[in-house]
Amino acid sequence: MINCAAFHQVDRCEDDPAQALQVNALGALNVAKSAEALGAKCVYISTDYVFSGKKPPSQDGSTIDANSYQEIDTPAPVNVYGASKLTGEHLTAAVQPDALIIRVASLFGIAGARGKGGNFIETILRKAHDGEPLHVVNDQFMTPTYTIDAADAILRLVEINAKGLVHVTNLGACTWYDFARKALEFAGLTTSIQPASCSTFPTKAKRPANSALNTSLLTKLIGRSMRPWERALQAYLNEKGHVPKA
Repeated sequence: MINCAAFHQVDRCEDDPAQALQVNALGALNVAKSAEALGAKCVYISTDYVFSGKKPPSQDGSTIDANSYQEIDTPAPVNVYGASKLTGEHLTAAVQPDALIIRVASLFGIAGARGKGGNFIETILRKAHDGEPLHVVNDQFMTPTYTIDAADAILRLVEINAKGLVHVTNLGACTWYDFARKALEFAGLTTSIQPASCSTFPTKAKRPANSALNTSLLTKLIGRSMRPWERALQAYLNEKGHVPKA
């Protein structure tokens, strides 16, 4: 029983913490109880936002190994969303100790994010086509993850009956500026894009400065690593028809 349900609008969670806990924590508890009653394995999808983001990113921006968060690192969420998802992790594990808890990050995919108006890539490309100025945050590191790759890895973990915490993201890490710049490059667009600080775009919810996830455990469990985020981004753009034909 794979629990993909979430109240994931991070700023709205700050306005309505009760709803965030109702969906992300108590909802997770109810799914875990149902799975246990049915004799089914529970899989809970969590987030990189359970971490504080205080680990310094690597100098080259790859944010790998000691600079990215492992499953053994202690969570310390800095916003309501992260706290509610972490509570969901604990409640799921309390009901079913053999549950599989997956942390994903910065998802992008064909369907887009319900309630968020598509995804980050589509927003960047739309603004570029409309001739809007692009200023994108360059001091927040994360691991972009293609939903089709995450789904494939999760199903593989289910097949081998994995349990406990596992980080599931594409390889490498970057800032949102790096991500946007690559999307424009792959789409053949020469639109000007400028790096900006998080302070330029104040938000209700604080975001971790570095929430890159380490996937060494995933590689060990399924016998292969996920592809780098750049290749995943290119595959997504190809699938959406954004890459110019040769």
